[in-house]
Amino acid sequence: MFFPYKDDNPRILVPVVTYGIIAANVLIFLYQFTLAMSGAESEARFIYMFGLIPAQFHIINLFTSMFLHGGIAHILGNMWFLWIFGDNVESALGHARYALFYILCGLAAGLAQVMFNIDSILPMVGASGAIAGVLGAYLIRYPHAQVHVFVFIFIFFTTIKVPAMIVLGIWFLTQLTNGLGTLGLDTTGGVAWFAHIGGFIAGVGFNYVFQQIKFKEY
Repeated sequence: MFFPYKDDNPRILVPVVTYGIIAANVLIFLYQFTLAMSGAESEARFIYMFGLIPAQFHIINLFTSMFLHGGIAHILGNMWFLWIFGDNVESALGHARYALFYILCGLAAGLAQVMFNIDSILPMVGASGAIAGVLGAYLIRYPHAQVHVFVFIFIFFTTIKVPAMIVLGIWFLTQLTNGLGTLGLDTTGGVAWFAHIGGFIAGVGFNYVFQQIKFKEY
């Protein structure tokens, strides 16, 4: 098992959109935390109001669910991956295109999860689908970039540098195998594997589309 903690890929632009996305997610999570402190029922109402519930689909919740998280480990993991990989994708796309790219990947990720879990009455929350899109774009644009990872072997760990194509390729294969393993099963709660898969594939696709379309940055 390994976990990335930085890359050697220099950025060109200050990633203000990435910083803004992280700040928005953290602020909303802090608000969730205040609701939880006042009672679990208050937070649950908030999650059910703004989370994405496949069986009660509302298009606005495709967007709002991208900024909610199910716990501190959930948001820390998501923001950590966005911090490592988002800056380079933002540098490649430019600020405006990157913001649009991020939102489109998040929407596609939510739709993918709905398609494969259409009868679920549980809310789906998290930025991981949109971030999976960022990972997909990073893999295509920087397959040979060196990513520093912690490697855990039982109770021992070390650090090594691994090409992004291996780190992100293994990440995607893990999502794919886990997602396919849930097909036909009654999965209550847990990880939205198909949001990750759909977001990653969308990131690869939108990256290609954005390369073909010229935008003027202001």
